[in-house]
Amino acid sequence: MAGQDLCAYSVERRGQWSGSADKVTLSYDDRILRRKRLATDGGMVFRVDLPAVTHLEAGDALSLEDGSLVEVAAADEALLRIAGPGLARIAWHIGNRHTPCQIGDNWLLIRQDHVMADMLTQLGAQVQAITAPFTPEGGAYGVGRVMGHSHSEDDHDHDHDHAGDHQHHPAHE
Repeated sequence: MAGQDLCAYSVERRGQWSGSADKVTLSYDDRILRRKRLATDGGMVFRVDLPAVTHLEAGDALSLEDGSLVEVAAADEALLRIAGPGLARIAWHIGNRHTPCQIGDNWLLIRQDHVMADMLTQLGAQVQAITAPFTPEGGAYGVGRVMGHSHSEDDHDHDHDHAGDHQHHPAHE
């Protein structure tokens, strides 16, 4: 395709493909996309034009129109490693704030945030700033990504009206 970039129109999920030609390293935020121009770690520029907004996981591959594959890797990011007693309780507080979280056997990873670090320290967590790839848990039923959301009257849709019959947590107003 002389004169124009190759295009990826589909994704092959981790474990469902083999034989990548190149790799693209993306942050957690950059791994959600539909249309975008990317450059591989080897310098090849290509376009992505997926049918819908898609969350790419580390280990997925973008399938280019010429049949080649570009592996998706998670970029190093500024994170907080959280450990200590009461980790389940600490995880609840992280989830209650709709914060993406990667879960290990005896640790949690979240994106670096001084407010969260202060809160978690007050809860008794051991909090350490690190740099590492970030691959948090998916959304409900392990599909997709956890997205923060607003709880303003005009910006959400759960099954109730706003006739004053309930209150939201102050952080969600």
